[in-house]
Amino acid sequence: MRSDPGLQFWLQAEGSLTARLRQFGPVQVQVQRQGHMALWVPEQQDVRQRGGYVREVVLLLNGRPAVWARSVTSMAASRGPWRALQGLGTRPLAELLFAARPVARAPLRLQQLQPSGAMQSHIRRQWLQLAQRSPQEGVPQWARSSVFWHRGHALRVMEAFSPWVGALAF
Repeated sequence: MRSDPGLQFWLQAEGSLTARLRQFGPVQVQVQRQGHMALWVPEQQDVRQRGGYVREVVLLLNGRPAVWARSVTSMAASRGPWRALQGLGTRPLAELLFAARPVARAPLRLQQLQPSGAMQSHIRRQWLQLAQRSPQEGVPQWARSSVFWHRGHALRVMEAFSPWVGALAF
């Protein structure tokens, strides 16, 4: 199954997602949780650890939840090359990834979230908590991920898109 063409554009877009979203209005970062946590299997494979430092956020566009994102790295990297991740607060990760530092990015990987999967269940739970504070138009069904490398240490970023984001035209 393929996502709609509009959402496909967002799933495959290179560069800063935050910068692209800002073309349609103000973007706010709402931190959902962060700290040392167990990693999901795909994350374990990418950062070669069972647990690590995790930061989960929701990007709000014009006050509406648009993107749920999860960034993970090893605990060693969170105290080393990726230590700035812990201090981002409500600033976007793009400030860290697309600054002048030497960061390499692996190719994007697209995935449809499985309704009964651990990731989809986790995202759905957080998304429904947001629904109590703002209107929703659907839980994310599609996501993308990639791994960023800085001084030999991986930072895996996964972004799941609200269905309404696909309607934003370029």
